[in-house]
Amino acid sequence: MDPHSGGRGDSGHGIEPQSPWLPTKTEGSAILGGMEENSRHTFPHAEQWSEVPPEMVDRGGAAPLTQKRARLWALVLEARFIDCRIEPGSDGWQLRVPAESLEAACRELRLYVEENRNWPPFLPPVRPLIQNTLPTLSILLLLATFHNLTGLDLTVMGRHPVNWIGIGNAHGSEILNGQWWRLVTALTLHADWLHLMSNLAIGGVFVIYLCRDLGSGLAWTLILASGIFGNLANAHIQLPSHSSVGSSTAVFGAVGILGALGVMRYRHHLRRRWPIPIAAALSLLALLGTEGERTDLGAHLFGFMFGVVFGLVAEFLVGYLGRPRRLVNALLALTSASVVLAAWWFALSYPE
Repeated sequence: MDPHSGGRGDSGHGIEPQSPWLPTKTEGSAILGGMEENSRHTFPHAEQWSEVPPEMVDRGGAAPLTQKRARLWALVLEARFIDCRIEPGSDGWQLRVPAESLEAACRELRLYVEENRNWPPFLPPVRPLIQNTLPTLSILLLLATFHNLTGLDLTVMGRHPVNWIGIGNAHGSEILNGQWWRLVTALTLHADWLHLMSNLAIGGVFVIYLCRDLGSGLAWTLILASGIFGNLANAHIQLPSHSSVGSSTAVFGAVGILGALGVMRYRHHLRRRWPIPIAAALSLLALLGTEGERTDLGAHLFGFMFGVVFGLVAEFLVGYLGRPRRLVNALLALTSASVVLAAWWFALSYPE
């Protein structure tokens, strides 16, 4: 080793040997160029994003976007796989999309706005309930009084004693042989006080509400019709010897009517959930109409079914024509009472 070399051997000129791990000048330039190119692709400049003008989406709502609406529109675009972002602006909020997606974003948002315009619809106006609770309670009390009379030793139209259950029950073969009045008279008879009170306690709630909603005349007409047709359908499917009494057929008719009213009035809001009111009514039928040894499930079911049908028709007509006025309600109430009185007149007049 040369003593004048300062101990650096062949590097006597002061230049250290280059490390094999360091990139050359050419390689470094290539790496930096690639990083710049990659940066341009990864982080787009602000000018590459365009604001979605609200007036291009909803001409009726060209006001500045609120944060809630901007987030809703962003959710719509995300569901259609369109990149977007929302930013606060000087005047409200802004929804931005890539420039090349602006037209597609506006189209999707226009479709969404048009499809959901005026939705959800306004709730139907709440009808004020009619103040007729006292007349309805009077009719229910009259039914209880009649049950009391059937237990007395009375002479009526030359009959003594009157076998009320015998001439008025819903006997299947007798109904099919032409004794139509049994369809009505059976609704006014009850086996005992427990039978009567259970129907009054359960049915009274539905009947009172229905009378206040539709009016006494229309409500009692629908309830009576449901009970009559329910007994008729039951007579066709039961054995000829089958017989039944009780107002429960009409009571479950009232339940079906209320369920139908709910479906018709809120059908736009229920959408796919429109069966909910009917399902609730069916739950009441299952809960209250299937228990007991003497329960006539067929009569309850048919009363409920006809109640649904009559309720749908009634609400459709009321929606177009309005609730019956006082005179019409009075005529309907008089007609219902006349049907019951006529049925008992035929029952008492028919030879034994």
